[in-house]
Amino acid sequence: MTAAQDPRDPGEQAARESADRTARALAEAVRRLRGAVVRLHAEARTGAAVDLATGILAERLGLPTTEAAAHLARLARDAGVPVVALAAEIAGLPEPEPEPEALGAVDAPGVPGGLDAVAVPGTLGPEPGAGPPVAPALAAAADLQRAAEAVLEQTGAVLGARAVAVWLRLPDGALALAAHAGLSADEAAGWERVPPGVATPARRVVDAGGDLWPGEPGSEAPSVGGGSARAVLPLLDQGRRRGALELVWSGPAPVLRPPERRPLYALADLCTTLLGPPLEPVTPEETAVLLDGLLTPALLLEPVVRDGRVADFTIRRVNARFRDPLGRPRDALEGASLLEAYPVAVAAGLFDRLLRSHETGAPLPAERVRLAFGGAGRTAPEAVPAPAAVQLAAVPLGGRLLVCWRLDDEPPGADERAEEHERADLLRQAQRLARVAGFEERPAEGRIRWSDGLHELYGLPPEAAPVPLALLAQHTHPDDRPAIRRLLDTVRHRHRTASAVVRLDRPDGTHRFTRVIAEPVLDDTGRLTAIRGAYHDVSAQHWTEVALGATRERLADSEQESAERARLALRLQQAILPAAPPPLGVTGLHAAVRYRPAAQQDRVGGDWYDVLPLSDGRVLLAVGDVAGHGVGAATGMVALRHALRGLAVTGAGPARLLEWANTVALREPGQVTATAVCVLLDPVGGELRWARAGHLPPIRLAAAGAEVLPLPHGVLLGALDDARYEEHTARLDPGDVLLLYTDGLVERRDRPVEESVEQLIRAAGAPGPDLEQYLDRLLELSSADTDDDTCLIAVQTE
Repeated sequence: MTAAQDPRDPGEQAARESADRTARALAEAVRRLRGAVVRLHAEARTGAAVDLATGILAERLGLPTTEAAAHLARLARDAGVPVVALAAEIAGLPEPEPEPEALGAVDAPGVPGGLDAVAVPGTLGPEPGAGPPVAPALAAAADLQRAAEAVLEQTGAVLGARAVAVWLRLPDGALALAAHAGLSADEAAGWERVPPGVATPARRVVDAGGDLWPGEPGSEAPSVGGGSARAVLPLLDQGRRRGALELVWSGPAPVLRPPERRPLYALADLCTTLLGPPLEPVTPEETAVLLDGLLTPALLLEPVVRDGRVADFTIRRVNARFRDPLGRPRDALEGASLLEAYPVAVAAGLFDRLLRSHETGAPLPAERVRLAFGGAGRTAPEAVPAPAAVQLAAVPLGGRLLVCWRLDDEPPGADERAEEHERADLLRQAQRLARVAGFEERPAEGRIRWSDGLHELYGLPPEAAPVPLALLAQHTHPDDRPAIRRLLDTVRHRHRTASAVVRLDRPDGTHRFTRVIAEPVLDDTGRLTAIRGAYHDVSAQHWTEVALGATRERLADSEQESAERARLALRLQQAILPAAPPPLGVTGLHAAVRYRPAAQQDRVGGDWYDVLPLSDGRVLLAVGDVAGHGVGAATGMVALRHALRGLAVTGAGPARLLEWANTVALREPGQVTATAVCVLLDPVGGELRWARAGHLPPIRLAAAGAEVLPLPHGVLLGALDDARYEEHTARLDPGDVLLLYTDGLVERRDRPVEESVEQLIRAAGAPGPDLEQYLDRLLELSSADTDDDTCLIAVQTE
């Protein structure tokens, strides 16, 4: 092993620079295309004023459209004003804002890879002097084609992409090649239209959603470009998958990590913008006329988009023929969330059907499905109503979804009746296990209905009359009566759902902790017609909470005790390990030490070090690591460190000192085990003798490079009664540095310790004259990931 002068790995540095260069170049490509979209939108706004002014001149002067446009240009030139400003004045419109700079004029200073001079080919608007305006559809196609060429130019230069394809989903489900770059004319013509049902990577993304990256299943399917690797991203517009952006590589694709993927998502968003609006917008007036003119019940849903995905639908309008399965009026549904209004039906597959129709833009054919209904607190007396048959169809409408939804009043057949009975039995079983029972009261009719289990909860016989909510307070603990009064006032007078937990007294003298939930049922005029709700026996939960409270108190005591033990161990460790070594000037040496505790403050470790001048002129150097953390490890470390200090005055060698330390470890309470390395250094002759007990060997840092000293045989301290330890000798020349350390400096879970040692010493370079600075550099460059303590000793001969 040799010491390297460059503290950085050239390969890793080059990889980082390449990744940074790639991310910045892709970000620049996104910025350029985003500027193009801004210009396109500005030109669309100004183009409307020019077209209107041209039409006015053609009508008043009796000129053809082309001559009227030329006349407008001459008038603007003679007046010395922009054509747009003159057109706005003729048409009586406010003057448009100045257009942004041409895309080709945008600079990218400082972008690596030679991208400063790269500009998107052409401009995304009419060229100067190009004649009459192009039709909007053709102009949009030309803009999208220029965008595809720009995407290929940028991604080809940065990522090596060979071809780019922009796919547009057609109303019949086919895919059209809307724009491309890097493809021959014959190949583009062959892939101009992909019929429905043909499995391609773009088809998978458009139909199923998600992204497709090189190497993932499905990316190897036949597609345009014929490359060996490809990436496909959906073109999402308010949650609707309108097409896909496909990048093709002729060879292996680069590794696309999240920093490289984010700009590609932005490029896909820009391509989506250039596709133009999917449908002509439908005004609210047109929507109202359409819904009210339908002969079937219908709703209009608007998607709720979060992070580019449809998370919910908002019910924007309900026609007069729609009948809510839960009896709610139209104004209670309009503006509500579909997930909150019909959570049970949504969970049964309604949301997935509607989402598929919205994302793909394909109508949902009429089908008969069975759905259960339950809203926010809207439950039947049996808590969950039986499923109902629904005729369901959906059609995308101007970015929204028109849903035809009609309850099927056809009486169920024998099989359906048997199925409903089975579901009713399952429902009663679930209510019994969950200890839930439902009720309904109709005060005007004097009717009260209880479901199974409510008599048992009250402790009443089955033939007893149900107890109305007005008399609930007579069956509860007196302290709970104010909560019952608030519940009744909220439901009866404020017409809002309410709940309360009460202690329900039973005739046998016991009581049950019960949650009472009640909601009002209103007619079309807002008058209270019924009260529905449920009782939930939460006694088991209450007693569990009581037990948890007691357990939390005991845990708090245990945590406080553990914290005290951790503080004691930390103080003990800090008192034993000195912040600096003793003075060694008289010995011809100078030393530096470092101790870095574990990452977690409450995990006090057993790492230790010692530097001790002896009476015969030699110096004892030692580092060790006691297994475990906490007070036990700290006390074991104290015993071993002090034993070595005391035994070193006998003049014995390192091997003999470790044998005695092994005896001390075996006699310590708790069976202490530890690793250690012990060195006796003679400063006069530079001779050093060392022995080790399962510890990493010392490192000699000389002018010729770094050398890991040989490994003498020696097992852990505290492992064997008759352990014997081997000694090795070496020599330190003037200026050499001896480094002792614990495994917290180099240990990693993903590589051998020897490899970590070599990499660290190479990265740190030569020690230099300042040992303190060198040890700080070692700690800074350490890549250890085991969150263990670290001890370091560096000794240099003069």
